[in-house]
Amino acid sequence: MAFDTTGFEPVDDCRYMPIAEHGLIGDLRTAALVGTDGTIDWYCCPRFDAPSVFGSILDADRGGSFQLAADVATRTRQFYFPDTNVLITRFFSADGVAEIQDFMPVADGSAGTAGAAEGARHRLIRRVLCVRGTLPFRARIAPRFGYGAEKHTAELESRVAVFRSPSLTLALTATAPLECDGTDVWSRFKLLEGESHVFALDHITDGVPTRSCPREEAQAEAEATVRFWRHWLSGSRYHGRWREMVHRSALVLKLLTYAPTGAIVAAPTTSLPEQLGGERNWDYRYVWVRDAAFCVYALLRLGFTSEAEAFIEFLCERMRSGSAATGPLQIMYGIDGRSELPEFQLPHLEGHLGSAPVRVGNAATGQLQLDIYGALIDSIYLYDKWGRPISSADWDQIGAVADWLCGHWDQPDEGIWETRAGRRNFVYSRVMCWVALERAIRMANRRGLPADLPLWRQSRDAIYRQIMQRGWSAERQAFVQSLDDGELDASLLMMPLSKFIAPTDPKWISTLDALSADLVSDSLVYRYDPTASPDGLHGPEGTFSICSFWYVEALTRAGRLEEARLAFEKMLTYANHLGLFAEEIGPTGEQLGNFPQAFTHLSLISAAFNLDRALG
Repeated sequence: MAFDTTGFEPVDDCRYMPIAEHGLIGDLRTAALVGTDGTIDWYCCPRFDAPSVFGSILDADRGGSFQLAADVATRTRQFYFPDTNVLITRFFSADGVAEIQDFMPVADGSAGTAGAAEGARHRLIRRVLCVRGTLPFRARIAPRFGYGAEKHTAELESRVAVFRSPSLTLALTATAPLECDGTDVWSRFKLLEGESHVFALDHITDGVPTRSCPREEAQAEAEATVRFWRHWLSGSRYHGRWREMVHRSALVLKLLTYAPTGAIVAAPTTSLPEQLGGERNWDYRYVWVRDAAFCVYALLRLGFTSEAEAFIEFLCERMRSGSAATGPLQIMYGIDGRSELPEFQLPHLEGHLGSAPVRVGNAATGQLQLDIYGALIDSIYLYDKWGRPISSADWDQIGAVADWLCGHWDQPDEGIWETRAGRRNFVYSRVMCWVALERAIRMANRRGLPADLPLWRQSRDAIYRQIMQRGWSAERQAFVQSLDDGELDASLLMMPLSKFIAPTDPKWISTLDALSADLVSDSLVYRYDPTASPDGLHGPEGTFSICSFWYVEALTRAGRLEEARLAFEKMLTYANHLGLFAEEIGPTGEQLGNFPQAFTHLSLISAAFNLDRALG
């Protein structure tokens, strides 16, 4: 079905590239979006959650950008260097063909990685090469520090452009001639076949001198970066039907990892709208316990245990701190583990295609979302099973969480969708509390670990009975969003995926049919009907892509393989030209919400893995 989208008016503004017309590069500390026109219009330095330096995706006039493009009419194509996160944008004209290679050397300081000798040096490199004929190019580097709110200066110092603001200094080295007006830097040049130029943007810190980036060094950095990504991806165990899409999703999840702590951000952007002109604009540059725990499952499935280990340690450290007012954990943290993420608006920015407000921080930090404990303990259970056995100290923390859940599962919360209309008795939250206790019991039994098993079993069974009695609607012949109500919710697709109910149980098959009739539109799945179940926010939204992949997996487990495969193949057609997904799909197939979204890509991996296995 399709919900009423009255009031939706597409905005036609040539100043903005569509969200889907971007590729992502990064260095495991931060990331940048590169448009198909060659413009970097989102980049935070030096971390994911730092203020933007280039933010024209949120305000074409005030946000700042790094424009680099052919100075004549061209066609463009964009793709990744195979099996890497090195992005190539090609320009085709009547007189020649050229390309930009965009990448960030991965300088995490560990042995064998690109840029290891430079430790924490942060660098963004753009190589421009003419491969046929001749092409003129133009570049304009216009940073706007502090989300466009900080003043800065720019000056040329021995062919190096230095941008200084109160909070950050960047140095641009280039082999092409540069000009400067005190704020921005630009360049015009022509390349003949075989010629190239390099632009390198460095984060300058105290005691680290600026340096040039000659062509030879840029070539070496590019080759090292390619080796890094290919070496990492070679650890994948997936060799199924959808290898290219699965591996691209894995590369996205790795790009969204903050190497110093192992944290995984939900997305590298803030305030990209879930509805053009609406208020559903959020900052996703933080660590959601739920999202990142599901990422652990996806990465473990593919064989990437070191990433899972780093994040499990991040989570256990948060449990040891025990600072959350709502329970053992907050629903999200900063990438460095901080708990305070105050939300505020940036009124000087107009928002993507005029979709204000632009938000920084996230007020959902203080919400109670009981489902996170199911995702958390399930991911630890899988790591303990497929990765490395957890330590006795970590088990103590898990036991404390399980004990706490036994006394707190039976209360309303804000739920997985972070509604802002007050707490409710969400069925999905109850399901995941059951998952938390069931997995904790499994671990205790399998390894003989100390636990209050009688209490855990009693609580687990009480949750199960409550869901079966009050989460089932005889009228709808389906499990429903909240206890004792009649509304549907796509989060319930997780019931068979989490092994709460058999995927062929008559009650589940009836629920799946009801969800298909009410919330599914040509493989696209809405989270719920906001007109029937108010969420405290105005306006409609698009279909939620993670739910679409959950739907594929639910069909797969129910044995409806033809339906599942068709739905999965349809979903793949909504990916952008690089295989990237945002959070939602809009009324005309456009990508909406923060981009790319970890939640979507991890569910793609899981759906592909299970469908591939079922097809044989």
